[in-house]
Amino acid sequence: MTEKLITITESAQEYLRDLLSRQDGEVGVRIFVERPGTPHAECCMAYCPAGEEEPDDVRYEYEGFHAFVEGKSVPYLEESVIDFKADSMGGQLTFRAPKSRVPEISDDATVEERINYVLYSEINPGLAAHGGNVQLLELTDDNVAVLEFGGGCQGCAAVDITLKNGVEQTLQERIPELAGIRDSTDHSYRENAYY
Repeated sequence: MTEKLITITESAQEYLRDLLSRQDGEVGVRIFVERPGTPHAECCMAYCPAGEEEPDDVRYEYEGFHAFVEGKSVPYLEESVIDFKADSMGGQLTFRAPKSRVPEISDDATVEERINYVLYSEINPGLAAHGGNVQLLELTDDNVAVLEFGGGCQGCAAVDITLKNGVEQTLQERIPELAGIRDSTDHSYRENAYY
């Protein structure tokens, strides 16, 4: 038996078995992370009727049910724990995934994953001192990272220096195949800008 990626506690397994037993046909759960590798990452679980899993999903067997984990979410779900706590209102299913926002990335991580890792582990902690942040909006086909600054960085007079001497330099040192950086932020909006 392969070791499970996600620990589902006994109480959570009992809750899920009960929930799934009330569904028509063979139904499991599908677990994935929306916006993985960002501070806005959200762990999600949905019903997954037989045949609706994706080709890259990984199937795990639990007692009385199965779970499919989205292939690209696997590194973000390592060391995750799903638990259920009963209370007077019925109870609550909780999902703790410590690597969902900034996982340790592997050598074969995509350029996009590596950009997000550098942004959230190295660059944003420095920008946070000024109330700012930066996020990746998209990676173009020719490997140009389109970034958006927020918080105190939006409208900041020094954003060009931050972009060229900080963000772009750091990203290109860490990710040599990155062709360049483009800022898509509207810096004319200066209401919360850091000066």
